Parts: sequence; C-alpha cells; structure tokens
Amino acid sequence: MTNKKTGVLLINLGTPDTPSVGDVRSYLTQFLNDPRVMDIPLLSRKILVNLLIVPFRAPKSAQVYKKLWTDEGSPLLLYCEAVKKLLQQELGGEYAVHLAMRYKNPSIPDVLEEMRKENYDEIIVLPLFPQYASASTGSALDEVMRVVRTWWVIPEMKFISQYFDHPTYLDAIVETAKPYDHEAYDHVLFSYHGLPDRQVDKAHFKGNCKDNRCEHEVNEENKYCYRATCYATTRLIAERLNIPRDRYTVCFQSRLDKEWLTPFSDEVVKECGKKGMKKLLVFSPAFTADCLETIIEIGDEYQELFESHGGEKVQLVESLNDHPVWIKCLKELVVSRKTRL
Repeated sequence: MTNKKTGVLLINLGTPDTPSVGDVRSYLTQFLNDPRVMDIPLLSRKILVNLLIVPFRAPKSAQVYKKLWTDEGSPLLLYCEAVKKLLQQELGGEYAVHLAMRYKNPSIPDVLEEMRKENYDEIIVLPLFPQYASASTGSALDEVMRVVRTWWVIPEMKFISQYFDHPTYLDAIVETAKPYDHEAYDHVLFSYHGLPDRQVDKAHFKGNCKDNRCEHEVNEENKYCYRATCYATTRLIAERLNIPRDRYTVCFQSRLDKEWLTPFSDEVVKECGKKGMKKLLVFSPAFTADCLETIIEIGDEYQELFESHGGEKVQLVESLNDHPVWIKCLKELVVSRKTRL
C-alpha cells in the first residue's frame, strides 16, 4: 500500500442559516453557550446567554446580517465552499476535502459522520484560523474529538493548530493587499478579533500575558498566546510590505466589555480621526473569509465612525477568501501532514 486515502476537514466558525431572527437566535445560542467562548461557570453562562444576551441581541444582529447577506447567501459560507472546491482540485484524487462549521451548518457531527462512512486511512483537520485561540481553533478541535471518540474505529488523525507564520499564508496576504498602496494612507491598522484578557492569560504556563514579551516576540512560553501571534503576524506582514513601525497599529475588535485585549479597534479609529488623519488602510489577518466582522464592522461601521471624527476613508483589505495563493497555502499545510508509506 503506497498511498493512503486521506480525508481533509476544513473548519470555520459558522454563520446563521438565514438572517431571520429565529436563525440568528439559534446561531447565537449555540455559539455563546460554548464554554470555550464564554468561559464562566455553567449556571452563570446559561442565565447570561439564554436569558439576557440572546433575547436582546438576536433581533439587532438579524438586522446586521440582513445587510451582510447576498442573493446567494452568507459570504463566509460561500467563500468557504469555494475554497473547498478549489483545494480539492489542487490536491487531486488522493484526498477528499470536506467543509464544516463549528456552529450551525454544515455541522461538524454531520460532516464527520460522512467522513466516518468513507473509512479514510487518515484524517487531517485544518481549522481556518491562522492564530490559535481556545475560543476558535481550540473549540473546533474539541468538537471534532468529542465526536470522533464515539467511533469504534478511529483512523490516524492530525490536527493543524496554527500557521500564523507560514510563508505562503503571509504571501497570500501580501498578494491580497497589492491593489492598495499603503503609502497613500495616513495610517495602517491590523485589526484582529478580540478576546477576554483572562482567555489569553490561560495560554501561559508561567504568569500571564503581560508578564511576557508578547508584543515583541514569540517564544516557547507564549507560542500559543493569541496576542503574541497576532503581533507576530503583523510584524511579518509589515516587513514584507515595508511598512515602518510608526505607521501601523495592532488593535482588537468586536469586544464585549473593557476586560478584553487592547487597544480597541474602534477607539483607534476615533483617535486617528481626531488627529486629523483622512485615510486608513485596515488589514484583518485573523479572518480568512470576509464576514460580518470585516464587511460590516470594519467596512461600514468603522467608516461611519471615522467620518464622524473628521476622517474620510476606511479602506478594508479584503480577506483571503478564495485567492489562489491562499489555496496554495492550504495545499502545502495538508500535504506536509500526509503520511506516506
């Protein structure tokens, strides 16, 4: 036996099935009840999520999702489906590429059941999150393991936890940014999804994030610290694009309260406007497919915020979506993990 039959499972965060209030409520309920997302005691989480957050947030979120939705559906799902198809073409017949979402559909349990029936020799699990976080990559891998541990036959499995410094991932971002000359903008923002400080601290075995040099280096102690890898991603991109350190800011968006990673992206946008800046270029390297957080939060909401504080243009650098270099990166990640006999 010279070649193994390999299943590849791509995983992204997820999206409501439709922008209706009911479907958005269902999505938020599943998402926010995940103990890796809301890492608070079970009873407190149930009360906070199911009785307070979801009932009040679902109608407002549904209105935002309606702005995001296209005639074909959710941009995030559409891009991920395109990636699945393109990656399958690149990998060829030795591989079978599957796609699942951590929340809602296509669900991890349903897709894994399809993969179980295929009786693969090995399965490579590839979450589409370049920087590890327990609330994203950790949750996706946890759900895969929860399902697979019930199987009578468990094939060889490989998990890809992060790839923030993979050269081809960085090349893909550089290629995506080519239409935009950063020198034509007053400042460049690298906006990552926020996390509670306590979740970032849990990735450290000695002290917490602020006790380490997470803004300046990735080392053996902080290699799975989300904050450290976000800063490292930014440095690597800035080096490739020749963006001087004083011309960019690392920031974090989508916060729920003040005890989240700082600086907050919306506050940075305000300050840039107050300082007289007129044009901002914004990267979102943690999002590999455009979604509500990029298209609406950065593209629309930050644009309005910037204008209200004297600015003129917030230019979003599109996510990797189905860019050919991104597909090349995913192929390299998969092929490097495949076992050959």
